[in-house]
Amino acid sequence: MIPKVFKEVIDLGDGREISIETGKLAKQAHGSVVVQSGKCMLLCTVVSNYEQKDVNFLPLTVDYREKFAAAGRYPGGFFKREARPSDGEVLTMRLVDRVLRPLFPKDYHSETQVMIQLMSHDPEVMPDAMAGLAASAAIQLSDFPFECPISEARVGRVNGEFIINPTFAQLEESDIDMMIGASADSVMMVEGEMDEISEEEMADAIKFAHEAIKVQCAAQVRLAEAFGKKATREYEPEREDKDLEKKVHDMAYDKVYAIAKAGSSKHERSAAFQQIKEDIIATFSEEELADYGGLVSEYYRKAEKAAIRDLTLNEGLRLDGRKTDEIRPIWCEVDYLPSTHGSAIFTRGETQALATVTLGTSRDANQIDMPSQEGEERFYLHYNFPPFCTGEARPIRGTSRREVGHGNLAQRALKGMVPDESPYTVRIVSEVLESNGSSSMATVCAGTMALMDAGVQMTKPVSGIAMGLISDADSGKYAVLSDILGDEDHLGDMDFKVTGTADGITACQMDIKVKGLSYEILVNALKQARNGRLHILEKLTDTIATPNANVKEHAPTMVTRRIPNEFIGALIGPGGKVIQEMQKETETTIVINEDPVTEEGIVEILGVGKKGIDAVMAKIDAILFKPEVGSIYEVKVIKMLDFGAVVEYTAAPGNEVLLHVSELAWERTENVSDVVNMGDVFDVKYFGIDSRTRKEKVSRKAILPKPEGYVARPPRDDKRSGGRDNNRGRDNRGRDNRRDDRKPREDKKED
Repeated sequence: MIPKVFKEVIDLGDGREISIETGKLAKQAHGSVVVQSGKCMLLCTVVSNYEQKDVNFLPLTVDYREKFAAAGRYPGGFFKREARPSDGEVLTMRLVDRVLRPLFPKDYHSETQVMIQLMSHDPEVMPDAMAGLAASAAIQLSDFPFECPISEARVGRVNGEFIINPTFAQLEESDIDMMIGASADSVMMVEGEMDEISEEEMADAIKFAHEAIKVQCAAQVRLAEAFGKKATREYEPEREDKDLEKKVHDMAYDKVYAIAKAGSSKHERSAAFQQIKEDIIATFSEEELADYGGLVSEYYRKAEKAAIRDLTLNEGLRLDGRKTDEIRPIWCEVDYLPSTHGSAIFTRGETQALATVTLGTSRDANQIDMPSQEGEERFYLHYNFPPFCTGEARPIRGTSRREVGHGNLAQRALKGMVPDESPYTVRIVSEVLESNGSSSMATVCAGTMALMDAGVQMTKPVSGIAMGLISDADSGKYAVLSDILGDEDHLGDMDFKVTGTADGITACQMDIKVKGLSYEILVNALKQARNGRLHILEKLTDTIATPNANVKEHAPTMVTRRIPNEFIGALIGPGGKVIQEMQKETETTIVINEDPVTEEGIVEILGVGKKGIDAVMAKIDAILFKPEVGSIYEVKVIKMLDFGAVVEYTAAPGNEVLLHVSELAWERTENVSDVVNMGDVFDVKYFGIDSRTRKEKVSRKAILPKPEGYVARPPRDDKRSGGRDNNRGRDNRGRDNRRDDRKPREDKKED
């Protein structure tokens, strides 16, 4: 018997709908929903253990996976089974996690798992835009302590019109691709890329998405009420002691305030703060510490945070002595690494990134193989964050989700400035060598300079800056912080990263921690970010103003050539013999792709030095060579025969033609060697296809002057006796006539 199913439908306003359904699948989970739009279906389940873990954070895991069966496909690789998540799946996990995590109580420490699976794929629907909705809807059906429903929506803009959850095709035409996460009251997360839009346009896009999210949140409330809203579970809250909190605050606040105001370096400041904490702990007995030592540390952190925030709001000063809109000192360098195709160092305060650029062919493109998306990236960026960059020693267990997310942000910031006609596949690798502040924005800056150093013809340089916000709802005071430190990232109410050119924003990432942030404050923060971004951009262009005109001497040059489809086989050769030998002889890399529209062959030639590339181009010219009737060409004798000489066009080696003995000279030629010999070079005239021999005809004598007194031989008389057609009498009597002349066999028998 099919259980009772509960369903809510959300109208997107343009004929499309999103439905949320529960009651049919995964009923042993604490909450489960199926979210559907078109043929796209996501199953989301949530489970949270009832016992609290002995940790001081929420052990939340958000997992998003796309099943290949959802698109009727097999997983790639030897083992036909989904394995580690792709970068695309990791990015979706991060988007959902960043919106959900702040809405759980700070003292809720039960292991919690949110699992979202793409079960059915629709090529017209982007599933990641519905993942946040699915997660929140499932939580609303559970008994988790969770503040309020949220949702996420993608917003695009085509021909000036905003679109919620655009299709893949619409996104190709859009100048905005932003994902917004919000509750009904507050925007909480923004991430995306743009085509140099203004701060006001970005705010308008966020507002538009928020209105759609309000409708999705209301649908979740209705579904939970229809299903039967569960009572929120009870859990053991963290221990509190208000008297102890006040005592620690009074002991720490003024001392922390004084050190924060001193404007010291990261390590000096950290050591001083640690000393204050140790001095406070030393005032308690062993018995007291055994009873509530953990609370002392927690209350010290709260006092430290309050003192630093108050310093900024009251005096406009920051931990390192800067004003709120001041950028740390910057120094840059390009061409630092001698063997790379391009390199740059960007250092801002205590944050440093070393970026390298590698140029390659389409064969080096990053392959994307997901059920919801297939293709390749000809421009991609990898970001590495080793533990030494923060002075730590810890295990390295592969690429972290954070590294994937930060690398993707920097990639989106830069990719729009690399022209579509750029022939190269470009890989940027950013090694973060120091970190105290935004290393992803340092990556954008280092990446810009490395691209220009490599000779990649960027349309415009891009810079990035990380911003913060400290606000006090009671007093109405707020301070926007430019170029935030690592400590300011943790204690602020909003941290956002903005990248762009001098003309507009190309990418952003925001996490907003306060409710009801006004759009006025948001726009003011974005404008202050623009000022900082332009200041940093000036430092970059002082180091390298424009892209180098050419790639480095040791870097490969890329040349592309289009050839008719029918010549692709000749260029590859049987079993790839021709192209392999060509690559070996010229020390180049040759890649042939087919244009899906024109079906032409696109030949990519990558090589260091002009000589090898020129040799490949000459070979292609030879393969494509088509002599024109009436034109004169230089040829070389490559073979001697009794009835002529085989000659090769010197402009197209490998293209051969027979020069018949009768076309060598005006005089009668008995021996070919009387006129030409092996290796001789001379001109011939091309006559096209000979109507008699059906072969190409060239002539040497046609461009030579006729000898004095030369008399042409009379043409052959085909009607003369002994001619081929007359000697058998076939021109006047056909096969049918011949049969008519014969007497019947029966008559012969009678005779």
